[in-house]
Amino acid sequence: MWNARLFIILAVILSLVGSILLFIVASVDILKVAKQTYLYYIGSLGADADIHHLLLNVIIMAVDLYLIAVVLLIFSFGLYELFIAKIQIKDENNSKVLEIHTLDQLKDKLAKVIVMALIVAFFSKVLNMGMKNTQDMLFFAISILALAVGLYFLYKDSKH
Repeated sequence: MWNARLFIILAVILSLVGSILLFIVASVDILKVAKQTYLYYIGSLGADADIHHLLLNVIIMAVDLYLIAVVLLIFSFGLYELFIAKIQIKDENNSKVLEIHTLDQLKDKLAKVIVMALIVAFFSKVLNMGMKNTQDMLFFAISILALAVGLYFLYKDSKH
C-alpha cells in the first residue's frame, strides 16, 4: 500500500512539464514583442501601431504566465518532497522557497503565488478598461484598496 504513493510521480512530472511549457510560451511572447518593438522603431510596423499598449499588455501577460509556471513548479516540488523523497538543496541556508514539510505549507505557498497571479491578471484587465466616468474611477480606487488590504492580511503573519 505504501508504494501506491508513487502514483504521485505522474502529477509531479506533468506539473513540471506544464511549468516548463509556460516558461517557454511566456519567453517566446516576450521575444515576439521585442521583435515588434524593433520593427516599430525602425519604421516597419506602420504609423498606426500602438507599441506602448502592445508592449505593456504582452509583458504583463508574460509575467502572469511566469507566475502560473512558478505555481506549477512549487506544486511539483512540494508533491515530490511530501510523497516521494526529500529534495537535496545545494545551499540549505539560503533557499527556503522549495522547503515544504507539510501539505499546509504547500497550500500556503501556492495560495500566495496564485493571489499574485490574480493581481497581475487584474492589473492587465484594468489597463484595458476605459475610464468613462467618475464611478469607474471610484470602483477602480476601491478595488486597489481591497487588493492592498488583502495583501496586507495575506503577508501579515508570514515570515518571508
